[in-house]
Amino acid sequence: MGMFCYQCQETAKNSGCTIRGVCGKLDTTSNLQDLLLYALEGLAWTGAPIADKLEARYGVFIAKGLFATITNANFDEARIVALIREGVALRDEVGRKPGAAKAKAPGCATWVPPSSDSDLGSKAAEVGYLAIKDEDIRSLTGLVIFGLKGIAAYAEHAAVLGKTDPAVLSFFFEALAAVAEGRSKDELVALVLKTGGVAVQTMALLDAANTAAYGVPGITKVDIGVRKNPGILISGHDLRDLSDLLEQTAGTGVDVYTHSEMLPAHYYPAFKNYPHFAGNYGGSWWHQDKEFDSFNGAILMTTNCIVPVKDGYKNRIFTTGMAGYPGVAHIADRQEGGKKDFHAIIELAKKLPAPTELETGEIVGGFAHAQVEALADKIVAAVKAGKITRFVVMAGCDGRMKSREYFTDVAKALPKSAVILTAGCAKYRYNKLGLGDIDGIPRVLDAGQCNDSYSLAVTALKLKEIFAAKDVNDLPISFDIAWYEQKAVAVLLALLSLGFRNIRLGPTLPGFLSPNVGKLIIDTFGLKGTTTAEEDVAAMAVGQ
Repeated sequence: MGMFCYQCQETAKNSGCTIRGVCGKLDTTSNLQDLLLYALEGLAWTGAPIADKLEARYGVFIAKGLFATITNANFDEARIVALIREGVALRDEVGRKPGAAKAKAPGCATWVPPSSDSDLGSKAAEVGYLAIKDEDIRSLTGLVIFGLKGIAAYAEHAAVLGKTDPAVLSFFFEALAAVAEGRSKDELVALVLKTGGVAVQTMALLDAANTAAYGVPGITKVDIGVRKNPGILISGHDLRDLSDLLEQTAGTGVDVYTHSEMLPAHYYPAFKNYPHFAGNYGGSWWHQDKEFDSFNGAILMTTNCIVPVKDGYKNRIFTTGMAGYPGVAHIADRQEGGKKDFHAIIELAKKLPAPTELETGEIVGGFAHAQVEALADKIVAAVKAGKITRFVVMAGCDGRMKSREYFTDVAKALPKSAVILTAGCAKYRYNKLGLGDIDGIPRVLDAGQCNDSYSLAVTALKLKEIFAAKDVNDLPISFDIAWYEQKAVAVLLALLSLGFRNIRLGPTLPGFLSPNVGKLIIDTFGLKGTTTAEEDVAAMAVGQ
């Protein structure tokens, strides 16, 4: 067995990738990512007793390191090795501070990496998930770690905008220290629930950071056609990268298009000031091999969701932030108080052809919680008149499996009195179907990126208040969530921590849930798997 990874929905046979990741990740890359996690555990354990006294940079580094191990984020082994060595150096630096943990240290707190990078991977088999022999402990530990990875992504986005929360950063130390030491099943269950609560805090932090920087998202029509100018296609999630890019491309004759999870950037007022911010090109992340090829221009990958790069566009794609791929040019982080330098990608874009048109028309979005609250009177009137009979939350991730056509089928099968609340790239399964509106309220209300699932939770809680419901689960709201990677795990845990029950999750339940842990979550929270579109639509119609 060369590797073991079961952190995403597409993991082989829904049990674990053992030779090569379905994502394209090599066994050597996977093992180095496990070793990076081990180094982060060492830093966390050492710093946990004084986490509230440490500078934010230590917690932010843990967030970045965890982010680098998310599915489809970083395939560049040299950069992962650099993060491992930096993590160990920071651990030793923290260990010299008064009050840092020293006695009875676990292996991760004392490990000394070999001087040769080529020898690093040999340690991974000893520290990977299979090193935990009890499958329930392993399952609960994985659930904590995967939730942390999602939280880390959102915390890193907020930190880039200058916003950190000491409580969130301290939790990285607390949770990873607990993993390093090992905990009982009951202790891990409690830690899983706490992870969900911290996920809510982190998404609220990012929501505040984004709106403070770029304004409150509003209802927006986004062009999905193309123009005649050369272009740059920006994908991923990082709004500050987009801000820097738009500023530096102004007046150059180069248009900027969004792809996949960057679509919601069009909803923010600050970005509407750029006439060369052209529109959205293509669909969700897994179409990029074809869509990046037909785009013709330069491509910027800002975060996770990069897939193995094809030769047809390898010489015109760039990564930045925690994203990375071997042989692909990487744009360095900005210096404190400065901006990233996108000169190289802009100069390349000027020499390339305009995009090939994929489709025409427009799609509507911008229904974050503030916008939905502004429509509250109209929504309440439609509900009371029986014109809206159910809200169906269909947020989450898209993926390659044919079984994900289920979500398109559900959208088509829902009664015309149902409104879909969505966020994340799962929206591409139904946001171009032309499902119409109810008294001017679109039947697909797109709140934004996956982190904007927070907006959907806030919306649901606001409806609970408006309708004076005793419990949010008494509202005519059903949850039919698509998951793929670890940010979706954080979102799920956040929803559970807020009291939402009877959530459907598909197209499969997570492979990292052992039978006992799966039963615990199903019995406690009513979590259920998806079945067929017809059966699930019928069940949701009667509140099941």
